[in-house]
Amino acid sequence: MKPKRGRLGLGLALALIVLIVDQALKLYMVLVVMDPPRIIPVTSFFDLVMVWNRGVSFGLLGGGVVGPFALSALALVIAGVLTNWLRTAETTLLGVGLGLVIGGAIGNAIDRLHWGAVADFFSISIPFIPLALFNPWPSFNVADMGISIGVLIVLVDGLLPARKALK
Repeated sequence: MKPKRGRLGLGLALALIVLIVDQALKLYMVLVVMDPPRIIPVTSFFDLVMVWNRGVSFGLLGGGVVGPFALSALALVIAGVLTNWLRTAETTLLGVGLGLVIGGAIGNAIDRLHWGAVADFFSISIPFIPLALFNPWPSFNVADMGISIGVLIVLVDGLLPARKALK
């Protein structure tokens, strides 16, 4: 199938933006703001913290069972598969979602290769959510936001009515 050039370019541009913002902010947070590590209250529900996530989402597999190189390799394989999917994306919405996920996956893979863990520093606790529902929410970063928002966009795109292919 022929690549959808506009969607491919848009998706790759978004991946690059997420990657650059993520890596720049992580370097600034780790080397400047969180040296030494501490908790910085920003609002009543938002803090800056320094958390090293050695696992995957929510710290799963972080007990040393799977090393940073294996997790990075997995993330890069997933980014490659998603990039191939992006080449044939039928909608702009799908291209946007895939681009966000690709940029986030590569950003977190770089962290694992560079530091052996992912640098997370945003912490949110919403007072009206019961404690049993992740309160405070696990710490996260820009790459995590790209992945989460991108997955949501891909899901929304999949739920929209199918478009008829132009022949």
